Amino acid sequence: MWLSGASDLINKLKKRGTHKVALQFPEGLKRQAASVSSDLKDAGFEVTVSGDPCYGACDLALDTVACGDADVLVHFGHAPVDKRENVIFEPWTVDFDVSILENALPLLKERMVGLVTTVQHAHLVPAMEAFLASHGHEVRVAEGTGRTPLRGQVLGCSFTAAKSTGADEILFVGTGHFHPIGIALATKARVIALDPLTGTAQEVHADTLLRRRFAVMEKARGAQHTGIIVSTKSGQQRRALAERLAALSPGAVIVTMREVSPDELLNLGFDCYVNTACPRLAYDDQVRFKKPVLSPQEFEILCGVRVWDDYTIDEIA
Repeated sequence: MWLSGASDLINKLKKRGTHKVALQFPEGLKRQAASVSSDLKDAGFEVTVSGDPCYGACDLALDTVACGDADVLVHFGHAPVDKRENVIFEPWTVDFDVSILENALPLLKERMVGLVTTVQHAHLVPAMEAFLASHGHEVRVAEGTGRTPLRGQVLGCSFTAAKSTGADEILFVGTGHFHPIGIALATKARVIALDPLTGTAQEVHADTLLRRRFAVMEKARGAQHTGIIVSTKSGQQRRALAERLAALSPGAVIVTMREVSPDELLNLGFDCYVNTACPRLAYDDQVRFKKPVLSPQEFEILCGVRVWDDYTIDEIA
């Protein structure tokens, strides 16, 4: 991707009159930092690379611009979750032969299918639509909106594109298990997940995750001191939600953090925590935490303001 995208980015920067550029890469792309920064330096720009952890467009290195190290931050690999004047979001696309969708066809039971994918494959949505249509399916794809501006795009914190299809069966094309499980919980639809890199297709069930989450909730039941985590990251701050949750329990206190780590939570000494930062922290990383880390909805269930049958996955609007 970078060789074809370098000239486009350089033109964007020159049109802005940029002299100093900061680069930010998510964890999976950090090895590209040396070659990209070299190309931009050869083009005449002063370059700074953010070496801090980065997990998405909600986690921008805005301090590089605020402190004067750069005129513009170039964030690679994600679409914007909100508008930022001094940030350029540079895509990093991953191609595959859409005929790999043939592996999912035997699992699709409905004629109408909702189609969703992740940011790196979103450019292939039209080709995937056409392939499924050629095999007799009516394909529903939601237009981009809010935190997911690309057509058919889902995030680990936003499944709006899946819910908006209105389909009883959804095909997720992408890697990993979290997105399809989240889609299943958010939509209550039947979900088929296809990994386009391995060709593996399977129906996804949320039962195992729900059992694990119930066990975590039981461990947190009766906690006297609860820390309500508020992220200081640009796209994760949900202070109003945290204040509403803190009001549900006399033993709840708001805790602000940038990086939520097992050691820091252990050192703070609360009996349990409620996560209003990146939703995936509670679901994906619980095994790393010695203390229970609940989602907002799980805390509401323990506080008696939500019933278990109304369990839903946490999302950032």
